[in-house]
Amino acid sequence: MTTLRIVLIVALAVFALAAAGCGSDDEGAVDDTTTLTETTDTDTTTDTGTASALKGTVGPDFDISVDQTSVAPGSYELEIEDLSDIHNFHLTGPGGVDVTTDVAAEGTESFTVELEAGTYNFVCDPHAGQMSGTIEVG
Repeated sequence: MTTLRIVLIVALAVFALAAAGCGSDDEGAVDDTTTLTETTDTDTTTDTGTASALKGTVGPDFDISVDQTSVAPGSYELEIEDLSDIHNFHLTGPGGVDVTTDVAAEGTESFTVELEAGTYNFVCDPHAGQMSGTIEVG
């Protein structure tokens, strides 16, 4: 019986040491998370001088959309993915913005646009009655 008690005491001691060792790893994980957050803040600060991304899609069915319908004024790289040879993407608005893809073309096309405060309209010209939307800038 004494041998059994000694084995149990040793097993409990080993378990306690293992549990204590696991606890210190959690503290290290908190430090890693803090470092990741600091890196993200730095990346955000670095990107302020470049054009923001704005993506649009037209087709393959009778769908036309943009990934953001409300944005701040500024310079944007507008990337249009045209998935059909019967549609186009045509953006017009304040400041003389007027960019369009070709109806017969498919693929990706990019435009740099300066968006001022106001409402911008995007349409598929051949199907403007059923394929249109707006982007609010301001």
